[in-house]
Amino acid sequence: MKKKIAIIDYGMGNLKNVRNAFNFLGYDAEITENYKHIENATHLILPGVGGFKDAMLTLRQKGLIEPIKDAVASGKNFLGICLGMQLLFETSEEFGHSEGFGILKGKVIRFDDSVIPLIPHIGWNDIKMLKPVKEFNGIENNSFFYFLHSYYCAPEEDITAAVCDYYGKFSACVKKNNIFACQFHPEKSHTVGLALLKNFIND
Repeated sequence: MKKKIAIIDYGMGNLKNVRNAFNFLGYDAEITENYKHIENATHLILPGVGGFKDAMLTLRQKGLIEPIKDAVASGKNFLGICLGMQLLFETSEEFGHSEGFGILKGKVIRFDDSVIPLIPHIGWNDIKMLKPVKEFNGIENNSFFYFLHSYYCAPEEDITAAVCDYYGKFSACVKKNNIFACQFHPEKSHTVGLALLKNFIND
């Protein structure tokens, strides 16, 4: 079956960088905010950079909340990147309290600036793999990926596939059924990032 890759456009994120990464790998990827394209896709990517609350508001205004939930529930391959990972959880501490998709149990927490001298966490950092998921195929443990975030996900279920240490360990990747999500940016992580994206597409 031909793979149909849809990158969900809600006005936040490195959409063209993500598309270019898939194009480099030889795949066509469509940037879209059309719910029909989301329904017809085989692989969905929710990227993002910016504010949790604003992102959810924009997704709601565009009528994309239910189509995304339905797509995940139907078993479509789903990749969340950075903010796109965080939005899958129930709540975020940003601006006091913000509601997310609630697809994954847990919350999004801000790094503790009384402990951490530099927020956001920005630049290259390594991850420690905890589970043998397909997205890590051929990628060495402790590989470096590119991060840029002030908040991190705290899952309430055993779904963390890899952790990163930034003045304490946090969940760098989660995997649950058809969902894979990462706090780092694979589209900015050179060879290992491209390998991860290729593994996500390949069944």
